[in-house]
Amino acid sequence: MKHQLSVALILTALASPALASDIQRGKSLHNDNCIECHVSMQGGDGSGIYTRPDRRIDSLPALRSQVNRCKDSMGVSWPQDQIDDVVAYLNSNYYKFTE
Repeated sequence: MKHQLSVALILTALASPALASDIQRGKSLHNDNCIECHVSMQGGDGSGIYTRPDRRIDSLPALRSQVNRCKDSMGVSWPQDQIDDVVAYLNSNYYKFTE
């Protein structure tokens, strides 16, 4: 029974990268690399880019694409797991996409 539960948890994590991601690390990566640009674009704390009425991100794949575009434009060399962490952080705090 214990083995079946472990396998089920692993399969769930693999099926949904957001569940396997480290949201706290995503927040740290975001704060260290993204805030400055977002503040210059939006003012305040920069989070208005996520909460504005005309936001462009309307799905989890679109969020992932945007994080990759921003990462590339800033010259940040995040491996895939760190990209997943930032996506998970943004999704859990602002977007709330289920899939």
